[in-house]
Amino acid sequence: MSFSSYGQEIQKLYSKEKLIQVFTTAENTDLRLTPTNNLNFIPSQQPIESEISVYVNPTQSFQNFMGIGGAITDASAEVFAKLSAVKQAELITAYYDKKNGIGYSLLRTSIHSSDFASESYTYIQEGDQELKTFSIDHDKKYRIPMIKRAIQSAGGNLLLYASPWSPPSFMKSNKTMLKGGTLLPEFYQAWANYYAKFVKAYEKEGMPIWGITIQNEPMATQTWESCLFTADAERNFLKNYLGPTMQKEGLSSKKIVVWDHNRDLMNYRANVIFDDPEASKYAWGMGFHWYETWSGGQPMFDNVRKVYEAYPSKNLLFTEGCVERFDAKKYQFWGNAERYGTSMINDFNNGTVGWTDWNILLDENGGPNHKGNFCFAPIHADMKTGELIYTPSYYYIGHFSKFIRPDAKRISTASSRSNLLSTTFKNLDGSFVTVVMNSSSDKIKYNLILGTEKTIVEIPPHAIQTLVY
Repeated sequence: MSFSSYGQEIQKLYSKEKLIQVFTTAENTDLRLTPTNNLNFIPSQQPIESEISVYVNPTQSFQNFMGIGGAITDASAEVFAKLSAVKQAELITAYYDKKNGIGYSLLRTSIHSSDFASESYTYIQEGDQELKTFSIDHDKKYRIPMIKRAIQSAGGNLLLYASPWSPPSFMKSNKTMLKGGTLLPEFYQAWANYYAKFVKAYEKEGMPIWGITIQNEPMATQTWESCLFTADAERNFLKNYLGPTMQKEGLSSKKIVVWDHNRDLMNYRANVIFDDPEASKYAWGMGFHWYETWSGGQPMFDNVRKVYEAYPSKNLLFTEGCVERFDAKKYQFWGNAERYGTSMINDFNNGTVGWTDWNILLDENGGPNHKGNFCFAPIHADMKTGELIYTPSYYYIGHFSKFIRPDAKRISTASSRSNLLSTTFKNLDGSFVTVVMNSSSDKIKYNLILGTEKTIVEIPPHAIQTLVY
């Protein structure tokens, strides 16, 4: 396409009367998802080197957007149950209401216990290989009521998926749900049946399950619930047990997500599973986390892109991220929010279709967590005062989730300077959403350029903006 014809295509999409709404969150200000400007497009020429620009090309589009959300864990639900009715309503609205909140559209939960619970538990009596005692009654006290309220607030439709942290103790090599170990081969079928039982039990309660991940963090031996699966083991379990079992149980429409661990090893896992046709046919795609920085290195964003390029028919879903090592003095630490913004923009630009935060709510100690693995959430509840504490991370996530809606399409976007990160999506209603993040300590004036038109925007230091047009 020539530049002149490109410009004509842009003219069809835009006019100088088209309004651009700007929303801003910035450090050392009161701006929190605040409308800060209404702008118009003006004629644009070739920018010069000293200008800073963000280029959006609506003629080039990429993956469909699935949604953004967080996890309702036992910990989140236990804290939620202790809040006043007023604060419960405030929290659910803050996350799931599209107009008065940030419009979450994804929800992850656990298959029985994770570390973010007051105790370890399963849905069966220990040793029950035939699953005759299977019951989700434990979840009916706190977790299921909270999930149902979230679904209602989201308009009755919320994409819900679930992940196990460990099989029951008797199914494992180390005879405990904790500290790693492996699934014993003689229990592969029983464990596959367990997933199907879970999906059917939750759906019987009126909570449609979109899909499951095979194992949370399958290469990590944790002091809490954990279980190790090598790439070969996960591939074999998927193709010989879990995939066929889900089909046999009438659950073939449920998506199965592999890996569910950090970006560092995701390429090897993709190669082993997706290159095996019999395993790959059961895999919707790959989930990943952001904790590869535990080794002291930087986030491995390029690994996401390399999976996207190598396996374009598979989907990429960010399944978990949180700020580790809770410290109440850092509730308002801006770097935590910028970690979210940096990850979300990079992951989306590298082909990710959905992005899921970890716990949506924790208490003033970063728990409850039965193994002391206390972490941050975007919102905390101070159980001594009954108040909710909103961290900057909540607002940074909201700059994406409130404006980019399910089934949007990612649009080609690039920045001319490294201190501005940006991504763009086009919603089904025809609106465009460009998110721009400034992680520098300088106020920056930049052009948003679309072919022969542009608008000029100013972003404060350490800020994030959403432009809707």
